[in-house]
Order: sequence, then structure tokens, then C-alpha cells
Amino acid sequence: MRVLVAMSGGVDSSVAAALVAGQYGRDQVVGATLKLWGGASDSGCCSVADVEDARRVADQLGLVHHVFNFATEFEERVVDPYVRGHAEGRTPNPCIECNRHLKFDRLLERARTLGFDAVATGHHARRVTTAEGRFRLCRGADPLKDQSYVLAMLGQDQLARTVFPVGELTKGQVRDEARRRGLRTAAKPDSQDVCFIRSDEGREGFLGARFPLHPGRLVDHRTGADLGPVGAVELVTVGQRRGMGHGDDGRRRYVTAVDVPSRRVRVGPPESADSPAVDLYTVTWVDRTWADGARLQAGPDAVEAVAQCSAHGRPVACTLRRTGPDGLSVTFATRQRRIAPGQTVALYDPTDRDRVIGSGVAA
Repeated sequence: MRVLVAMSGGVDSSVAAALVAGQYGRDQVVGATLKLWGGASDSGCCSVADVEDARRVADQLGLVHHVFNFATEFEERVVDPYVRGHAEGRTPNPCIECNRHLKFDRLLERARTLGFDAVATGHHARRVTTAEGRFRLCRGADPLKDQSYVLAMLGQDQLARTVFPVGELTKGQVRDEARRRGLRTAAKPDSQDVCFIRSDEGREGFLGARFPLHPGRLVDHRTGADLGPVGAVELVTVGQRRGMGHGDDGRRRYVTAVDVPSRRVRVGPPESADSPAVDLYTVTWVDRTWADGARLQAGPDAVEAVAQCSAHGRPVACTLRRTGPDGLSVTFATRQRRIAPGQTVALYDPTDRDRVIGSGVAA
């Protein structure tokens, strides 16, 4: 089997490359690094140093290494929607959109064109094949590094051609394997930031260079009373507490809504930041037979599931109701912190909380 390994320059993808090379042979495995961001970068997986690390690890492993320039697609599919979302008061997740449109769409297409049977990545997740030949997406073995949340938009077509070599390993085991093999990325720290935003500019600098940021006013979420200024409405996120001050009772205030056109940010006490439900659009299923089997597509009855509302959020029991061909209403068993519009909610099987069933974007 010929495998194209997506090598970001980090330790996880380095070990993934080593494992598939050991399994299938060096002559069947090729490394590929994606050039995604055409601007300056000092973090994430887009810096010059990361590309060089990937190239050198491939050389250590005796693998051919390519760099694919997807910068135009990245700008159109990830950066532009990120900028536009903030300008409209939403908070998109660029890493998930990069996975959706670049790593598990454009890269898979390129791999097929070049004659590869599969793409391997360094994500901490597991692909399980059922007796019927269907594919399941499950949490990685390391609960602290599990990345199933950012892969929850994958479907059968993508999973059929994707492998996750480090999904059965903990992060510690990955680093041990990298050290054992003498890989230069063995001690490299994990990336934490949005790859196209430099640390010296932050969101304010990045977005402010692309559209005007507008000062606004904080208002009480119930009475509408003016509570003072806010620097830039477009930088505020639903659920945010930092910079929102305190109420008369001394408790911190939280953002409950952002209205960019009126330059108003509604805030309230901690309990006002919680919500019993969220509506999702752009809903995708890992395996639509789950939804069909649960009769979710057939009628208005509620179906039990488990929701995770952020990459490392606590899973919570919920019920799902269909609201349209690609829409769901998610009602939580216990109230959750309001989910910012544009953020992703990953859905898991209530009988097997390791198994991803689908995802959607908060309206």
C-alpha cells in the first residue's frame, strides 16, 4: 500500500511517518508538508522552521519529501472565512475548517491523483473498521491529547483513505518513540496558536489589518443599560469574561451576545452565560447509518447523544432533534456555557462515548 504522510514538522506526524514506513516499507511511503499560509508566521504548522523540521525528519527516515503549495485554497477556505466571521460577530474555528477543506479534501485529492492509497496524519484519534466494512472515528488513546473533536466532520469517504498511526499511543509514548529513533522533533513543544497569526500581532493586529475594528458599548443583557466602553466589538466572543468587568454584586460579567452592526455587547452574571440548547448547521455524519438507525432522519422525536463543545471540553449528555436537511437542535442535559456562533459541536454515541457520530457548527 502506498501512503502519503502529512508531515507538519511536529513530533506526532514525525512518528506517524516512522511507523508507516516501518509497516509498509520506505519505498511505499512519501512525506508531504503543506505550505498553507503565504504570510509571515512564527507559530503553528506554517512557519519556515516547521517545514524544515519536516524535511529533515523525512531525510532521517529515508523518505522522499514534497511540499505542496495550498496557500490559495487556505486563504479562500480558512483565512477569509475567519476574517469575515469576526467582522460579522462570529467566532470560527480555523483548525477545523483547515481539516475540512485542506487536509481531508484537497490533500486526499492530491494523494489520489499521485497514486497513493491512503494519507496518514499525526492526529491523536483512532479509525476502527467494523465487520461490515464501515469506518468509525474514535477518541485517541491519550484522553489529554485526543483530537477527535477537530476531526468530527470526517465521513466514510475520507476515513476510507486515512490512517492515524499514533492514535493508539499516548503523547508520552510518541515522544519516547521519537527519542528512540533519534528524531529531531522528539522534544519539540506542541503548537497551541492559530498558525497564521503571529505572536507579536495577535488577533487584534491580524484582524485590524484586514478590516476596521469598531469600539462599542457594553450593555446589560436584561435591561439594556449602558455599562461602559469596549475596545473592539469584533474581537469579543460569546461566553467571554476577560475584560468584561464586574457587576454591582462583585461577580464577573460574561458576554451573552455580540451585535456588531449596533456596536453592542450584551453582558450578564455567570448564570446568564449558560444555555440549555444550541442550534447547529452544516451538520455532517461520520456514518449516516447511525442517524438512520436512531431514526433521527425520519421524524421529530428526540435522539440521545453526547456533545463536546470545545477541543478539550467536558462531554455532556444531550438530545438531538432534526431541524432541516443539515440542521440539528441540541438540548443539553445540564445547562452549558453559551457556544459562540461559528464554533463546532462534536457529537458522540451515548452507548460508546469514544465514538464520534458527527458534528455541526453553532448558529
